[in-house]
Amino acid sequence: MMLMSVKRSVRASLNYTVDNGRPPDYYFYEPDPGTDLNPPGTDVREMEIYDAWSEVDRLSVDREGFELHDFGAVFNAFDDEDAVKRDFYPQVVDHVKRHTGAKRVVVFDHTLRKRLPADLKVQTTVQRPAVMLVHSDYTVASGPQRVRDILPGEADALLQRRVAFFNVWKPLRERVYELPLAMCDARTHAEGDMLRMDLKYRERTGEIYVMRHAPTHRWMYFPHMEAHQALLLKTYDSETDGRARFMGHTAFEDPTTPADAPKRESIEVRTMAFF
Repeated sequence: MMLMSVKRSVRASLNYTVDNGRPPDYYFYEPDPGTDLNPPGTDVREMEIYDAWSEVDRLSVDREGFELHDFGAVFNAFDDEDAVKRDFYPQVVDHVKRHTGAKRVVVFDHTLRKRLPADLKVQTTVQRPAVMLVHSDYTVASGPQRVRDILPGEADALLQRRVAFFNVWKPLRERVYELPLAMCDARTHAEGDMLRMDLKYRERTGEIYVMRHAPTHRWMYFPHMEAHQALLLKTYDSETDGRARFMGHTAFEDPTTPADAPKRESIEVRTMAFF
């Protein structure tokens, strides 16, 4: 049985992005002085975020864009990167196959999230802060490009069929009281609400979607998720038949979090699924 929460909704600030006709940008290095920056997340809106526990058995990655399931498997060696890849990745592959019907699932990276300063010097490719920005991880262009980057020899053939990307997000060892994840029901955003954002690396430029605000957006979250539970988030789908293709999400400051609550620690594992 899933743990049910007594809260119905909270109101919290979410960091949307201003649609000023220019792609927002985010630099993973110190840009040159005088660079004309167009940062995301500057349109802060107070939104109602609904407790989704009462709907947990009805949610669909193809409709709302996310689901929550019992993860079941036991793994605790999250500080050992080799063990994560060797022992935890196969559990994630099984989980995604079981809940999506994918024939093949490839894990391509993971990130441990906790409350960290924004200073890039204290972050690593694996240890990063919770993302306090309404976003979806891939775009119509960067999804297929990621397949080409990870599986260059197979990409042309694989991209002839359906490809979808799923993130598996779960607490590490403790129940989550702080900085929970909020998801925007994919049925409630319009295509134009997704804004391409340039991710500036020294050697290349990638892209994701951030979102402009719209009053139609319906936000949901699962307060007090347990470590044995996992969110399945769809971040890209090649199908254009009406199913959810992208799903906006963000960490947020839950106003009901106790002052002495343990700090949130979570892992998200990024996968591509082939059908």
